[in-house]
Amino acid sequence: MEENKKKSHEIDIIGIAKRVLIEWKLLLKFVGVAAVLGVIIALNTPKAYTTSVVLAPEVSGAGGMLDNLSDLASMVGVNIGSNSSSIDAIYPEIYPDVISSSRFIINLFDVKVRLKDKSEKTFYDHITKDEKVPFWSWPKIWLTQLLEDKQKSNMKEIDPFCLTKEQSAVCKLFRSRVSCIVDKKTSVVSISFEDNDPVTSAIMADTILSRLQQYIIQYRTKKSRIDVEYYEKLFNKAKRDYEDARRKYASTADANTHVVMVSSQSKLDDLENDMQLKYNVYQHMTQQLNVANAKLQENTPAFTVIEEASVPLEASSFPRSFMVIGYMLLGGIFCALWIMYLREPVRKLLRKRKK
Repeated sequence: MEENKKKSHEIDIIGIAKRVLIEWKLLLKFVGVAAVLGVIIALNTPKAYTTSVVLAPEVSGAGGMLDNLSDLASMVGVNIGSNSSSIDAIYPEIYPDVISSSRFIINLFDVKVRLKDKSEKTFYDHITKDEKVPFWSWPKIWLTQLLEDKQKSNMKEIDPFCLTKEQSAVCKLFRSRVSCIVDKKTSVVSISFEDNDPVTSAIMADTILSRLQQYIIQYRTKKSRIDVEYYEKLFNKAKRDYEDARRKYASTADANTHVVMVSSQSKLDDLENDMQLKYNVYQHMTQQLNVANAKLQENTPAFTVIEEASVPLEASSFPRSFMVIGYMLLGGIFCALWIMYLREPVRKLLRKRKK
């Protein structure tokens, strides 16, 4: 029984193929119309170029053993504590969220990009003015512009708290073009950016990479930079106080070189003691500033760029030839469906309506 079913199934397929090939003129019409439609859609679909960069961030291993010991100790109800300074809220797994955040994207609006035709403009102007839109999207764009309130966007007046519709649309388009993938095992970060212009694609991928590094460095060194600024103020004040005390002592000593009065000598000793005291403070602040700078350097993460940005030579979008071939196959399939299942019911329906 099963063999008979298989044979009948094969016979049906062969029969359908023969029936369609008999009406080869109709098949050519369907395939020809589908090919023309495929060519039109392929030519109106803009090419896309993708640039990828690969980054290996520094992963601190100091806290790993402590974290493992803490996990093991917590299983038996023992709390051995942890170093809060080793806790890092910006870890590789949330880099994609950082890149897709509105504030991060807005900071890229004013990036100067160079197009393939060697013209230069901001990324925001490139997205809003040079974007190629297929013809089937024109009615939607026209209706959107007709119904929405016209808001003029000004690059100098961007409020991240209240974006205009155009600015929000640019942010949404940016999110659809950028990709950030993190390998959980190696923490290697792969960033790619897609654009209709290959040079812009490479520039934006490289800019996103550098801005991400700056963002992470700014975050991880925030406390250390505040400490450095604080100790710099104390250092500068201690230096000024010491230099003032030294000048006062020198001028007083020069004025009383040949004077042997006890009061003059006492005043000179007081100035010398004050100078020495302020020198000690100045020396201590110098040491503290050096320690703060060393800590800042220690907390500054290092990055290794495994793959740098380069202008893509070939488009990453779906090949137009394959698109045309796909439409031709769909035309052939629709022709088979029309001959086998749709033509007779349509004819019967038209006859009934005429009666």
